[in-house]
Amino acid sequence: MSQQLQQWHREVQASQSLRDLEELRIRLLGKSGEITSLLKTLGSLAPEERKEKGAEINHLKLVITDAIEHRKAQLEEAELADRLLKEKVDVTLSIRPESIGSIHPISQVMNEIIAYFSNFGFEIASGPEIDDEDHNFSALNMPDHHPARQSHDTFYLMPDESGIRKLLRTHTSTVQIRTMRQQQPPLRILAPGRVYRNDYDATHTPMFHQIEGLVIDKGINFGHLKGTVIDFCKHFFEKENLKFRFRPSFFPFTEPSAEMDIGCDRSGGGIKFGQGNDWLEIFGCGMVHPNVLKNCGIDPEEYQGFAFGFGVDRFAMLKYGIPDLRSMFESDGRWLSYYGFSPFGGK
Repeated sequence: MSQQLQQWHREVQASQSLRDLEELRIRLLGKSGEITSLLKTLGSLAPEERKEKGAEINHLKLVITDAIEHRKAQLEEAELADRLLKEKVDVTLSIRPESIGSIHPISQVMNEIIAYFSNFGFEIASGPEIDDEDHNFSALNMPDHHPARQSHDTFYLMPDESGIRKLLRTHTSTVQIRTMRQQQPPLRILAPGRVYRNDYDATHTPMFHQIEGLVIDKGINFGHLKGTVIDFCKHFFEKENLKFRFRPSFFPFTEPSAEMDIGCDRSGGGIKFGQGNDWLEIFGCGMVHPNVLKNCGIDPEEYQGFAFGFGVDRFAMLKYGIPDLRSMFESDGRWLSYYGFSPFGGK
């Protein structure tokens, strides 16, 4: 029996895979296995012989079972080490560009604008997207009867325990209010972020992206505003020969207020900047209304300021020829592969 045990033990150690080892286990310990068959012969033996032979076969079974389990653990460890070796990632390798994906046009334009104004000392400011009517309307000198306060324009939430009605901010001007109330002039901030209005068509979506600029200091005038936005548009649209005009307008939070247009050519179904005799409205701007300064604890006799704001999504459409605003939010990989930007720069 000892010779048989040695033979089986050698077979166990010679198994080179878990599959081979399992086949050997079945051959030795299965229902019809060799060791199981030995146990079945005990019934034909005399009682004394059966006791001695039974103990011997059971010992044999335990030794082989332990040997198989030990070999199984060795093979599993070797198999895991081999798999880890094959599946390891060399972190020193350069990432393949095609595995990174594309930068969305909105993110690209947002980064372009932020980078430009950061070079001129503008700090990036942020605030909550869910705000109250004071920050979104009242502090901005917007009367109670203003159309923008109506539910057909603004998304309102249910009042909280204290009865205050919150809303999804309709502009990032709320960030301007919070900044002016928290910091003392001089201020030079840029407020990018998501805003919400109840509108949906080819050029409007319920959620869109906006950037607003604010400068508060002593001696600020409309000339500073014009110089700032004109230089920015020349840089953004990459046209030094852009034509500009400022039309008088009305916004509750600025006085005087203006709409800024840039010259373009609309012939041929597209828009070309730096040529033609047509005009395109770009954004609104103006000098910060004295009432807004007062609402934020700033003396309008000592400090003045200007503000401007525009939709990032619309700027992306104009610069990169995107025909429908809604397609920007449809999560279509084909659209992004066409209009998206490489993380390493360029299209």
